[in-house]
Amino acid sequence: MTTDNIFIGLMSGTSVDAVDAVAVEITNHEYKIISTHSEQIPADLRAQILGLCDPQKESIQLLAETDHHLGKLYAKATHQLLEKAKLKAADIRAVGCHGQTIRHSPPSAGQIPFSLQIGDANIVATDTNIAVVADFRRKDIALGGQGAPLAPGFHQFAFANPEINRAIVNIGGISNISLLEASGSCLGFDTGPGNVLMDLWSQTHLGTHYDHNGSWAAQGTLIPLLLEQMKADSFFALPAPKSTGRELFNINWLNAQLADFSEAAPQDIQATLLSLTAETISESILALPQSIDEVFICGGGAFNGCLMDSLTAKLTQVATTDALGISPSWVECCAFAWLAKQRMASMAGNLTSVTGATRHAVLGAVYLPD
Repeated sequence: MTTDNIFIGLMSGTSVDAVDAVAVEITNHEYKIISTHSEQIPADLRAQILGLCDPQKESIQLLAETDHHLGKLYAKATHQLLEKAKLKAADIRAVGCHGQTIRHSPPSAGQIPFSLQIGDANIVATDTNIAVVADFRRKDIALGGQGAPLAPGFHQFAFANPEINRAIVNIGGISNISLLEASGSCLGFDTGPGNVLMDLWSQTHLGTHYDHNGSWAAQGTLIPLLLEQMKADSFFALPAPKSTGRELFNINWLNAQLADFSEAAPQDIQATLLSLTAETISESILALPQSIDEVFICGGGAFNGCLMDSLTAKLTQVATTDALGISPSWVECCAFAWLAKQRMASMAGNLTSVTGATRHAVLGAVYLPD
């Protein structure tokens, strides 16, 4: 094991449930996961983050305080990971810290494009004594890109097969797909809501952060009219490149969709939200220019049995990324460790075929502990 090749990836996604951390040894041709750790986001901090995602509740004071608290939490997760892995700060080349997305407004949203992630990288660097790479998305946006998704570059590095067309589907709060063609080319884009709407509905009616294994959705019956109404949202008809987030798919969007369905049983709505995720993913894959031989799922949605059953019924050769050597829980973390490696080697991290940027670029700013 060469310490110059060990990187840490830190990720807290749209679901805002935990900070995931992974230590990975990465060379130009292969990778090996050394250790993993998940640090739960405290309830009060989670509430602050979700408050910042609501334009009606945002404030500069809350933004600055949450940025600080997240920096401390990322540093804590890094220390816990180092202890588990029996590694020292000096063993780590750099930490790739995605940060917590507060607002994502890509060019396709029709507004001034920007993407804002918080979690003070200065705190992470000085607290851990490790160089930190953060702010990955904004250069891609400066070059006319979506700034997302960024994981397809790692998916191509880790999962591409020269004989098979593969699709990698990350189902976090938002879902995105990477098409890894046998020819070596790669496409990718956000397909729409992953878990975010199902989680919101579970929180409202079950008082839980999510619907465990999709068991509540499995008790419901699809409402076809509601499903077709939701699928009529203009985002789904946009061509790639495209990306989205809680700015669009949130409780206000959901309530507007449900205005004419006040008599519907909550479990039927949950079943319909699950179908929305499954159908927008499967239809996006089936509409790809190349036929897909294999589909691999990562992210929290991989642990939703009802959702996996629905995807398996619509697509062929569906499995989780466990079959490719990485648990679905750690793929996105590994992606940001890889992006840190790319930055420290002054190598491009974006794929113009995915984000639509005018050129490939070295992504991320480096925060030194000194």
